[in-house]
Amino acid sequence: MPTRFTVVCDDDLAREVETLARKYDLTEEEVLRQLIDLGMDEVDEEAAA
Repeated sequence: MPTRFTVVCDDDLAREVETLARKYDLTEEEVLRQLIDLGMDEVDEEAAA
């Protein structure tokens, strides 16, 4: 079962997320999920180096 988290963003970051969602025809939730995945991959790569 997936776990839900709440993310609080300032207005500028929220607009960037909304813009990405519109640009790629995604939900804001999917944009945030993908950004978190990318960030976690980056952390993993740095830890492996």
